[in-house]
Amino acid sequence: MAERLCIVTGHSRGLGAALAQALLLPGHRVIGISRRTNDSLAQAAAAGGATLEQWTADLAEPLPVAQRLREMLAAEAADRYEQVLLINNAGMVGTPTALRDAGLTALATTLRVDLEATTLLCAAFLDATRAWSGQRRVLNISSGLGRRPMASSAAYCAAKAGMDHLTRCLALEEALVPNGARVLSLAPGVIDTDMQVQLRSADAAQFPDLERFVALQREGQLVSAEATAARVLAVLDRADFGTSPVGDVRDAG
Repeated sequence: MAERLCIVTGHSRGLGAALAQALLLPGHRVIGISRRTNDSLAQAAAAGGATLEQWTADLAEPLPVAQRLREMLAAEAADRYEQVLLINNAGMVGTPTALRDAGLTALATTLRVDLEATTLLCAAFLDATRAWSGQRRVLNISSGLGRRPMASSAAYCAAKAGMDHLTRCLALEEALVPNGARVLSLAPGVIDTDMQVQLRSADAAQFPDLERFVALQREGQLVSAEATAARVLAVLDRADFGTSPVGDVRDAG
C-alpha cells in the first residue's frame, strides 16, 4: 500500500519532470498531469518500484481536470496515505509583449494555466481530502515576478501574484479546520528551462528586460531543473512547511 501520494502538474518537462523524477521512490504513487507523457519517467518508475500515472490534459481547460481529480481522490480510502501532496507546477509565460499588443486568446490561456488551474485543483484537492487522516500539503510554484513587476509580462506577473494571495487565503481557511492542509506558494529561483529560452528569444523592442535574462545565462546564474527540484523538495519536507504561506527557495535554510 502506497504511503505517499504525490500529484504534480506540468510533469512532462523542466522543473515538473525533475520533481516527478525525484518523487519516484518505493512506496510513492505519483500522478503527473500534463499535455504530454514522459517516457523516461515511466521507465524510472518501473525500475524504481514507484507507481506512476500520467494524465494527459490541457490545463488551459482546467475544469474537467479538477473534476477528475476530485472524483479520483473521493474514491480513495481516507486512511490509505500517510501524506498526500499537490504540487501546482504547470505554468507558461507567453510571448513577452505589452498588454495592449497581446492577443486576447494568448492572455486568456496564460491566466487559465497559471492561476485558474491552480485555484480549481486546490479546491478539488482540499474538498476531496478533507476527511483524510494523513498529512496534506499543497505546494504552489510561484515566481519572483509575482512579487516584482516586469513590463511585457503582465498576465504572468498578475497570475503569480494571484497565486501568492490565493495561498495566503487558503492558509487562513485551513487553519480553521481539523487536520487542515499546510500550504505554501514558493518562488523556485531562476531555472535553466525552456521558459528562460523563450524569454531570451524575445523581441528586444517588445521586452525591455531582455538583457537581464541574457545575462543570467551568460553569467552562469541559472540553476538546473534537477538541482532546483532537490531544493524545492527539501522545503516541502520541512517540519515547518507552510508556517509562512509565501516563500522563496533561496531564503530556505
